[in-house]
Amino acid sequence: MLHYALIFLVVAIIAAVLGFGGLAGMAATIAKVLFVVFLILAVVSFLKKAT
Repeated sequence: MLHYALIFLVVAIIAAVLGFGGLAGMAATIAKVLFVVFLILAVVSFLKKAT
């Protein structure tokens, strides 16, 4: 999950440098959502192992 978030972040940066604002914004939003999902799953996993 974190891997895909980083890929979308790199795509967003490259698209922003090349001037594709809409694509960069969409890729950045997807990267943010994937990162939040990764954080939630990581916390749930850590809590599950702790008990």
